[in-house]
Amino acid sequence: MIEMFELKGVYVALITPFTTNSVDEEALKNVIHHCKEQGVHGIVPCGSSGEFTSMTFEERKRVIEIAVKEAHGMKVIAGTGDSSTDKTIRMTRAAANLGVDACLVVTPFYLKPGDKGMFEHYATLEESVDVPIVLYNIPSLTGVHLSWKVVEDLAEFEGIVGIKDSSGDMSYVMTLLEKVSPHISVICGWDEIVVPCLAAGCSGMILASANIVGDFWVKIYDAVQKKEYEKAVRIQRKIQKLARLICSSGVVGTKAGLNYMGIKVGTCRKPLLIGDTLSYENKEEIRIELEKLGKIERKEITFKLEGKEVKSRFTTADITPAVIDDFSLKAGEALCGEGAEVAHIDLLIGERSGPVGQAYARVLASNKNALQAILEPNMLVNPNTLIIPTVKMKNMRHASIVYGPAQAGVAKAVADSVQDGILPEGVVLIVNVFVHPSASQRNQVYSNNYKATRHAIRRAIEGRPTTEEITEVKDNARHPFKYSP
Repeated sequence: MIEMFELKGVYVALITPFTTNSVDEEALKNVIHHCKEQGVHGIVPCGSSGEFTSMTFEERKRVIEIAVKEAHGMKVIAGTGDSSTDKTIRMTRAAANLGVDACLVVTPFYLKPGDKGMFEHYATLEESVDVPIVLYNIPSLTGVHLSWKVVEDLAEFEGIVGIKDSSGDMSYVMTLLEKVSPHISVICGWDEIVVPCLAAGCSGMILASANIVGDFWVKIYDAVQKKEYEKAVRIQRKIQKLARLICSSGVVGTKAGLNYMGIKVGTCRKPLLIGDTLSYENKEEIRIELEKLGKIERKEITFKLEGKEVKSRFTTADITPAVIDDFSLKAGEALCGEGAEVAHIDLLIGERSGPVGQAYARVLASNKNALQAILEPNMLVNPNTLIIPTVKMKNMRHASIVYGPAQAGVAKAVADSVQDGILPEGVVLIVNVFVHPSASQRNQVYSNNYKATRHAIRRAIEGRPTTEEITEVKDNARHPFKYSP
């Protein structure tokens, strides 16, 4: 007899921390406790964000067992799907024996069954186990789409209690709500469209970003339950960029975010890599978004500059030193964007009286293409910043891009870095700016140069990449495409 299970609320698509050869059980427990503190209603171990396809049967069982023991009042929906029906039944039975509340079962993948095969897969599973089943549609990963017609038929089975949709397709969600919501629950699995899904009638969500900002999603869920839709929209807008970054990078971005927050979960199992699934650019953007949301603590950092100490409230990660000194010369580099609008920034930061300050004066006097960065007409950015184009300008259109949106992006990045306490005022900067001769989208050029400059400044100040960072991603350089910094 299957126990009743009401699928609603905020669930975390739980990540799985790994050591070199096994599951990091202590780190897993820490993540679960963190989720509990966020006020979420449940956790989902061994789903897509849990990297279940990179785990053995025994590893999956162990993670589910730990999740059940450490949940302490949170519901546990175990990810038990697999590429074949027999494997799925075996994993689902194992999870049921461990005491989970329900099982999340992804569509069979790789061999891509049709509608009849999908129906038989889930029907056979439902008849073979005594645990509530939640269907799972995520075509971007599986390569197959679970038709609403199949879901409508499966909704008649007693043991099938809901469907998680991670297609990001609102028209599909609306059709599901129309066809099956009286019989089973529909929950959102795509972080970017949670509010419209809840407002339309979805009963909850299972999200990767809930590992990081579960408390925000709980506030959104509660607001919608009270029909405070404007409040829900405001909150989602605060985390929308982070949601977008997580949707584009998946578990790699989720783990990067947790590591930045001081919740150490390590890296993903191969073949998922930083610098690939998650670009270095977007990794830095995740950090910036977490800072804005107050998820990374602000600490007092001391800048030692020209014989003086300057205290600053710096939003720091573990890689940030408590004292930042030796401002004779600091170098930073970053690349953002792609195609003709790509931005590559290579900069130097130093004291006015040091070698960077001396070079600043020489270049300003001798290089006719060098330009002092300005925030607005007749207002130099502080600290003084010199922009040097790295590509020869052959026409006025290219020059207007370099000295227009590119320099504006650099200037704004410098000003914001000072305002955020990242960059002391008593320095000078020399910024080498690459703008492609074919660049034409001025807003994109501005945005990419702004982000690249922000990232390069922080890397210079923090002395990054560190040896640990280089070691962590050393294998990424073995492939033939060596154009990512």
